[in-house]
Amino acid sequence: MTPTSGSVTVAGECITNMNSHKLSVFRRRNIGFVFQSFNLIPEMTAKQNILLPLMLDGKSVDKEYFGTVCDTLGLADRLHHLPGQLSGGQQQRVAIARAIITKPSLILCDEPTGNLDSASGREVMELLRSVCAGSQSTLVVVTHDSTIANSLLRKISIYDGEVRV
Repeated sequence: MTPTSGSVTVAGECITNMNSHKLSVFRRRNIGFVFQSFNLIPEMTAKQNILLPLMLDGKSVDKEYFGTVCDTLGLADRLHHLPGQLSGGQQQRVAIARAIITKPSLILCDEPTGNLDSASGREVMELLRSVCAGSQSTLVVVTHDSTIANSLLRKISIYDGEVRV
């Protein structure tokens, strides 16, 4: 969707008027997405799901970084499991690993804890904050959970279509 006015700049690049192909490549290389419903491919192992953005881009795997990500997210012993063989928290960790494997400058999360119990949700948010701090990525979280919203550095609320900072 193109903005009705103004421009959008991410990682120093104006993306407002990019064609769909350039925008797709830009997103894959610079933006990590964490969805509420995980969006993992059921026929692919956790490892394959994590490495998918690199594979689509024809990039080689930074094995050291991959190992660090998997260790940090507690996935090292679950990499050969299919999503259906993982708990909800593990599936969300795979989704987070997939979002950060390209070392994006921006990570967008849509209700990243919405399908998790409160303990797993807290753990996922701690992991996201830790990963972003370590990689100097910007984390944007969309949530209805005020506890999560209040735990972040900056909160922007939308009430009846009105933005409140």
